[in-house]
Amino acid sequence: MKAKTVLGSAAVGVGLGTLLLPAAALADTTVSPATTPVGGTVVLTTTSCNPKAGDALFRVTGPNRDQNVRSTTAAAGGGLSAELFTAGFTLGTYTVTTTCGDGSNGGTASFTVTPIGGAQAGAGGGDGDTGVLVAGGALAAAAVAGGTYVLVRRRRRATAVA
Repeated sequence: MKAKTVLGSAAVGVGLGTLLLPAAALADTTVSPATTPVGGTVVLTTTSCNPKAGDALFRVTGPNRDQNVRSTTAAAGGGLSAELFTAGFTLGTYTVTTTCGDGSNGGTASFTVTPIGGAQAGAGGGDGDTGVLVAGGALAAAAVAGGTYVLVRRRRRATAVA
């Protein structure tokens, strides 16, 4: 990878992070855990909604969902929370948008539903992974070849001495 590409990517990342940091600080909706298997439970929490203003409404949208979940309890750190059971959810990423009881925005978060027992098939691997795989394969092949050379050389030496 060229140095210009790396520096350009880093500059863009820092710039976007600087712009989005204030928005992230205001987005007080969280989903815990951020990744769950199908049939798991996630806790939706907003700390920016005042429980005295009424329940928060968490709107969950994603591959096969567009549903509202009403807050059921006051969150430990303040605000409101609800539990969401992910049985019947399609694998993928879901967005949670919160509306407070007074109509104000409570923030946005996301979570990912994965297969039971592991990460989603095909979820990993990007364009840059091919070089890493080739390099790893070359190193493994070199190790096997070197080990074979050492063993063959030892056997020849032992046979020549006897």
